[in-house]
Amino acid sequence: MAEDGAHASVATIAARAGVGVGTLYRRYRTKEQLFQRLCALTMGEYATAAEEGLALDDPWEGFAHFVTAAVLAGTGALGPIAGAVEVTDEMSAVGARGDAAAGKVIGRAQAAGALRDDVGHVDVALLIEQLGRSPLVEQLTKHGRVDLLDAARHARRRLVAIAVDGLRAPARAPLAGPVPDWQMFTERWSRLGAD
Repeated sequence: MAEDGAHASVATIAARAGVGVGTLYRRYRTKEQLFQRLCALTMGEYATAAEEGLALDDPWEGFAHFVTAAVLAGTGALGPIAGAVEVTDEMSAVGARGDAAAGKVIGRAQAAGALRDDVGHVDVALLIEQLGRSPLVEQLTKHGRVDLLDAARHARRRLVAIAVDGLRAPARAPLAGPVPDWQMFTERWSRLGAD
């Protein structure tokens, strides 16, 4: 789904998951139900990463843990299906839990002077989504280059650390443009033309 978005076929998803198509259809009557469940699961991983970050005493370490854990879990990988599935009550509830915990992690790090103050919650969510995929790891996996996967995964963790470190306060220069708002981030999940 991360690669093909809403166009991913159930057969492809089943093959990547190592199960039969019939197994998926026995659990989920439609592809949309499968996508909705996967969204709820990844939103739960996002919430857990933020809650784990809050459990750490040091505000910066908590923030860095949250972003790193969310990225490496691939919690933003389902962004490409935004607007292609109806948002369920479960998705809304888990998303609200994650957003609340993430807001606390971000606010705590900023209040401690560890996280630059011009970084917004949506900036962090978009960063997690953008870093949630690793084209290098995906390419090597696709081509069966298991001999290079450990090095590629290490390089990915390093890039995540570089990106997270770039959010530390004090900022060397202000960020370009206005802080993105929630409307853009959440409205993309609404289906166009839906009542």
